[in-house]
Amino acid sequence: MSRIAIPTRDEAPAASQPTLDAVNKQLGFTPNFFAVLANSPAVLAAHGAFDAPLGKTLNIKTREGIALATAAVNGCEYCTAAHTYTGHNFAHLSIEDIAAAKRGEASDAKLAAALHFARLVAETRGKVSNEDISQLRAAGYDDAQILEIVANVAKNFLTNLINNVAQTDVDFPAVTADAAA
Repeated sequence: MSRIAIPTRDEAPAASQPTLDAVNKQLGFTPNFFAVLANSPAVLAAHGAFDAPLGKTLNIKTREGIALATAAVNGCEYCTAAHTYTGHNFAHLSIEDIAAAKRGEASDAKLAAALHFARLVAETRGKVSNEDISQLRAAGYDDAQILEIVANVAKNFLTNLINNVAQTDVDFPAVTADAAA
């Protein structure tokens, strides 16, 4: 059971309700994570301000892979479930792709470099080596994209921390091998 309230739309502060409405319209439901954030309109707005521009940089497979790798490092059950679902349904990742992303791996060499680096950033709290950055550049990432990978790790750290503290009730359906077929 969640340690922080999961308000309904009408129970949430009025300033949070338009965002909850937009999320519901986009996904067809309001995930518990957004309801938890809605307790604080400032935190909900901060998440949106960080999330929106980053959703326009790296491609969706890379962003979802980073989310899965970061959630695995931080042991975030909610984010693992959420990004398994969104990775499968929106980025069209297979069950195998999802499992690899959690390990910071991918079959595509460029994506693998990004996910390996993202997982390394999460594990070392950003204390990566010159060689780590050189390997990412050799895979085809420029300085802007390196910063975007780091920012996506940081964004996912925020959601992992919130969900780990709140112990947010997981409300995403499980993705199974049958669903991926």
